[in-house]
Amino acid sequence: MAAQIPVEGLQLRSLVRSDRVLEVCLTSVTVPEPGPAEVIVRVEAAPVNPSDLGLLFAGADLTSAVLTGSPHRPLLTARIPDAAMPALAGRVGVPLPAGNEGAGTVIAAGSSAEAQALLGTTVAVAGGGMYAQYRTVSAAACLQLPPGTPAVEGASSFVNPMTVLGMVETMRREGHAGLVHTAAASNLGQMLNRLCIAEQIPLVAIVRKPAEAALLHAAGARYVCNSAAEDFASDLTAAVRATGATLAFDAVGGGRLASQILTSMEAAASSAAESYSRYGSAVHKQVYIYGSLDRGPTELTRGYGMAWGVGGWLLTPFLQKIGPAEVARLRRRVAAELATTFASSYAGQLPLAGALAPSAVAEYSRMATGAKYLIVPTHDEA
Repeated sequence: MAAQIPVEGLQLRSLVRSDRVLEVCLTSVTVPEPGPAEVIVRVEAAPVNPSDLGLLFAGADLTSAVLTGSPHRPLLTARIPDAAMPALAGRVGVPLPAGNEGAGTVIAAGSSAEAQALLGTTVAVAGGGMYAQYRTVSAAACLQLPPGTPAVEGASSFVNPMTVLGMVETMRREGHAGLVHTAAASNLGQMLNRLCIAEQIPLVAIVRKPAEAALLHAAGARYVCNSAAEDFASDLTAAVRATGATLAFDAVGGGRLASQILTSMEAAASSAAESYSRYGSAVHKQVYIYGSLDRGPTELTRGYGMAWGVGGWLLTPFLQKIGPAEVARLRRRVAAELATTFASSYAGQLPLAGALAPSAVAEYSRMATGAKYLIVPTHDEA
């Protein structure tokens, strides 16, 4: 165990009050001493992922956000719509730490050989509560980064890379030959594009803007469809027919996009059928919704036969399903390809305190392509 262990550190916490008000504050918390199989990580970088925003802001109306407190101990408050409160009943009055993942240096370690082996190394952690200066976590939750890898490079080594690998693994386990992916110009989408190119997996990328399409084409993507274009439906059907894709991962969630994907898959499958069937093609078509960029209802206009499915897909249940040995294998691959396949880019860096500035919140909560931010807790140490 290291000689000096900090007594306290700063951490971002989110609280839902019973009067339908959100509070997000920067507060001092005790840093627990590590148990035998634990380590203390000095957090140096933690990304703001879409999956972090739900816990951090609890569906609050961020246009109503007000910042009070002091520069070093800010407090952000915002109104929570009445319709959002029923789903938040379990967290009313309970301050929750935020931040799914991050990276930093192990400054103290417990007595076990596993923990001691990490002392002084740079690790990536998917332990929750990573918007903090220090985190005491299980050594098993740490991914040791290759020597010389900065924490910034390893900060996003879990959620997006493991999701991308999980998508491809799901495709193979369910017997599909190709993929469709929405919001495809995101950091995650660019990773998936690189992985599919490397492994020769047919991929149809759906974007919303011409600039996003140009970005993916420049990165080697072959089939890119703009959902805002007039000829989107015909372009998507042609791309699905060319790739044979029968599995889609949808980050949008709301609206008609999932239904449009299924319709194109059915059109492609029916065009190859030897005879007509009033029940549609026998080819199973599946859309998994894994995000909520559009929080409105998912609209399905049935016109794609009877062999189809729409469901939810989350990384954690998938990892539990495949087991620890497979998870470890996938994480080792991520570590080996952090600077290539699984590289991330960021629009900027924010200190913990700065992450609550309304202007910063408005920027990173847009979840727009090119607007991914890192929280850098070490900036708050001065």
